[in-house]
Amino acid sequence: MSTIDPRVFYANPPPGKPIYVRFAVPQELAEMTYNVVSMAKQTGVVKRGSNETTKMIERGLAKLVVIAEDVDPPEIVMHLPLLCEEKGVPYIYVPSKERLGKAAGLASYASSVAIVDPGQAAKDLEDLVSKLNDVRVSAGLNPIQIPRAQPQAKPQQREQRERRGREVSEGGQ
Repeated sequence: MSTIDPRVFYANPPPGKPIYVRFAVPQELAEMTYNVVSMAKQTGVVKRGSNETTKMIERGLAKLVVIAEDVDPPEIVMHLPLLCEEKGVPYIYVPSKERLGKAAGLASYASSVAIVDPGQAAKDLEDLVSKLNDVRVSAGLNPIQIPRAQPQAKPQQREQRERRGREVSEGGQ
């Protein structure tokens, strides 16, 4: 995977937006995002805050990352869009960290949220990412699809160990 130059990546934010914002999100798409986060919180798994979001992206577990535009200082979330691009995780901006926190089930603010398991919001998440990709393409960016679950090697390794254990016990009789 190629490395993205941050100087180019953050070169041209939309007018009136923080430097880490790569494209403007229409209000109806932001509202849809709050609804998807709220539904995923109730029926799936949502991680809140920039540290948890970063971990989920790096581990390949995030299905969608939501970043608030009114975060101060911006350095708290500035790395997230770049990391999402490198890892192939779709991300979207919402105007309010307060509303994002409430949608994620917090009494306080949330600078960012990662949807790990959308639960019953899976179809809505797919629709949201589809509309998001239309916005990305109109902004001159490539679309990013929802990452599919990667089969984990651990059950396979366990199965191989069990098979070897049976061969040894059978061979010793």
